[in-house]
Amino acid sequence: MNETSSDASNRSGEFSQRRDAQTGPMVNGWLVIALLVCGAVFIVREFYPNPLPLFNPDAESLPITPRGDLAADEQTTIEIFNDASRAVVHIMTADLAANQANFNIQETPLGSGTGFIWDNNGYIVTNYHVIHNAARFRVTLSDNTTHNAVLVGGEPSHDIAVLRIDSRRLNLHSIKLGQSSGLQVGQKVFAIGSPFGLDQTLTTGVISGLGREIQAINGRVIRDVIQTDAAINPGNSGGPLLDSAGRLIGVNTAIFSPTGTSAGIGFAVPADILNRIVPQLIQNGKVSRPGLGVFIFDDATVRRRLQRTGVLIRDVAPDSAASEVGLRGTKYDEEGELILGDLIIAVDETPIETQADLFAALDKKEIGDSVTLHFLRDGEEMQKKVELRLIE
Repeated sequence: MNETSSDASNRSGEFSQRRDAQTGPMVNGWLVIALLVCGAVFIVREFYPNPLPLFNPDAESLPITPRGDLAADEQTTIEIFNDASRAVVHIMTADLAANQANFNIQETPLGSGTGFIWDNNGYIVTNYHVIHNAARFRVTLSDNTTHNAVLVGGEPSHDIAVLRIDSRRLNLHSIKLGQSSGLQVGQKVFAIGSPFGLDQTLTTGVISGLGREIQAINGRVIRDVIQTDAAINPGNSGGPLLDSAGRLIGVNTAIFSPTGTSAGIGFAVPADILNRIVPQLIQNGKVSRPGLGVFIFDDATVRRRLQRTGVLIRDVAPDSAASEVGLRGTKYDEEGELILGDLIIAVDETPIETQADLFAALDKKEIGDSVTLHFLRDGEEMQKKVELRLIE
């Protein structure tokens, strides 16, 4: 059938209407964009008639402002660091293990810490927990030379250990030793160490507390610890804490932080304890400690059984100072009834409430010293004079 002209005209009109319907929104969109562009151009021309160029070919370096002399306290800090840092070392530890595939011995890195040169014979002091469980030790000196070291001895109860390197061809610079007994809160202090492996790092602060207590790796309490706000982070352990004269007053040993990073509270084992322990470690590889020769119950058992404080003797070693004066341990009689041992309540005039109190009191004594021991036996207070002997 032939298409009439009127039908063609109608379809042409319908197509035109559809095209207008489709292109209308498009035209409106372009119109909006054009208006926005014109508005932007107007704003730029109105408010920024002469835009600044991005580059300046005439740019030059700024002139240096003369600084002048360093402040006195800055100069002192620099001198302390330059002198003491020569004695500070970086310690890396490793364990040895057999490769299960070929049975070769391999080193496994354990960690790192800080130490310092004790004397020109190559003895190096650090924390016991830095070298604990390690079989290999490498020491990097301030001149960046690395040397193998051997363990001389350790004292976990005070977190102190001594290593040694071969110093026969080395020009070593040892630390200057001070005293910790006369320290005061507020004194300025300096800590040098290798936090996060960044060796020869200096931080400063003040003594923020004295007479603190921290727990050693073996559970013993370390007393008279120095508290400082100088930043002490992982890796600082074993490094020196110095006073404003550049003298060693403590060994950085711990931080108090929920996250394990510095939170403004650090601790150092005092130099007076160090100066007593290190010579013994160098002489014998161990610390000779005076004692009574008794075995004791833990504090919780004493509180639970007796509802009071003190140190309850569990057993007395034969041929010991305690056995010589007749101290009594806990035992069962012939009828099977438990007879409690002597309960130590004081050493000389120092009250004893816990194991830590007893250890601290005896640590201040020397082998051969005599102490007056106050104790309870069957509810009656008694006292005996005891001559302290070497405890292995």
